[in-house]
Amino acid sequence: MKISVSDFGMADGRMSRLYTMENSRGMKVSVTDYGAALVSVVVPDRDGKPVDCVLGYRDVDGYVNNTGSIGCFIGRNANRIGGAKVVIGGKTYALEKNDGENNLHSGSVRTAHMVFEAADKAGKDIAAVAFSRVLRDMEQGFPGNLDTTVTYSLNEAGELAIDYEAACPEDTVCNMTNHSYFNLSGEGSGEITDEVLTVFADAYTPTGDDLIPTGELADVAGTPMDFRTPKRVGQDIDADFPAIRQGRGYDVNYALNAAPGKVIPAASLVSPRTGIRMEVLTNLPGIQIYTANGLRTKMPGKCGRPYTSREGICFETQYFPNACNEPRFQSSILPAGQIYAAETIFRFSV
Repeated sequence: MKISVSDFGMADGRMSRLYTMENSRGMKVSVTDYGAALVSVVVPDRDGKPVDCVLGYRDVDGYVNNTGSIGCFIGRNANRIGGAKVVIGGKTYALEKNDGENNLHSGSVRTAHMVFEAADKAGKDIAAVAFSRVLRDMEQGFPGNLDTTVTYSLNEAGELAIDYEAACPEDTVCNMTNHSYFNLSGEGSGEITDEVLTVFADAYTPTGDDLIPTGELADVAGTPMDFRTPKRVGQDIDADFPAIRQGRGYDVNYALNAAPGKVIPAASLVSPRTGIRMEVLTNLPGIQIYTANGLRTKMPGKCGRPYTSREGICFETQYFPNACNEPRFQSSILPAGQIYAAETIFRFSV
């Protein structure tokens, strides 16, 4: 296993770096210290041709102007918080309203635009890059200095793992994810509607018109939300169904069929065009499936043009949306002094 480091362009008055991990099977994963972003995942297809399976940018300028948080680490809270407020220890913290009356992905002060300290290490069977930063007290409206590390690692088995670890001396919200858009036919190849999706979930969290979960779990059986049997992403993507109308396609949190804390299969995706298969495993209770329904990038992607709607699909492993406020959900409040530890694995094969 090896890691190479190269310049990725100037941002915030400093040179950002691109770290590329490579295994002996021809798989390459590149990440950058700007936004702790996943830049590329190159996997050989059924004919041995390299395919870049994630949307992204050629240099750091794209990430500086990255309105869709493409590829980026999202913290300290992913997804929506209802009413843009949270009560912790009897005190109400008002957050930025950047999604109607709600807070989305922690507001406009996002980790996607923060610079992280990097440490890389390569061994015989694994290569890893760890990005660290303290999310400062009230920096995004949340209490406490949250000492945060997100580590990307690649092994010889074709597994890209993302490990999150954080601790805070105060009770705070902690719910982290990665916002990569996958396209197993290759970034820039068009819509992902013909790719075949499986989601290991019997239920999802329905939302009101404000896109905040009601607190209920709804059975997927007999609805367009059911991906327990492999199904084309586009088969029901325009169905006349409340959750699909609200998201203009799939933008829904699934409640995974798993015991909390165990790394288990959450989803899988297959491209009929390339034969590439990706399995998603996590120890988190939920996964947001988002089919990039409103994607419109300002900057050209790696393919040389801006990305548009449904050119990728996100697998945002997480605590459920608004879990810091909804008593029926597993809470995303991290008690003072405790360690937040979460893992998501993307396993590639052909």
